[in-house]
Amino acid sequence: MANVKQKTLVNYTMKGKSISHARADVTVRDVALTTDEPIERGGTNLGFSPTETLMGALVGCTNNIALRIAHHHGVDMEITAIDAAVTFDRRGVMLEEDVAVPFPEIHLTVNVRTAASDRDIEEIKTDLAKFCPIAKVLREAGTKIVETWNIERA
Repeated sequence: MANVKQKTLVNYTMKGKSISHARADVTVRDVALTTDEPIERGGTNLGFSPTETLMGALVGCTNNIALRIAHHHGVDMEITAIDAAVTFDRRGVMLEEDVAVPFPEIHLTVNVRTAASDRDIEEIKTDLAKFCPIAKVLREAGTKIVETWNIERA
């Protein structure tokens, strides 16, 4: 397979269909996503809430970009799990108050299996902060993201 030069700036469109006050079905490319609220908030619990979807995107982006960085640096690394503990100030979504930083703090626990050196891991962590677009957007919005990396030596 030949190397394909990827575009650096892309445009894409998503289409969303409102199913109810709590549910939206969203499509992009040939895949679909449902956002929904839990039953106790009037939803049908068929998908992540919109705010949970954002946190899921952070976990997915952390996984993808960290592994791409490791590969770029020639580091053999497996991420076995990423856990997110999120502090969410819900006053905004409850229409009580305008909240400047809805997610004041997020703790990510990244569990890794690797034989890489501590220096290699630190380089991956540094680059991750530079290159994960979801984390960058959250940090620029005022969210404190705390990462704990648990390294299991392979």
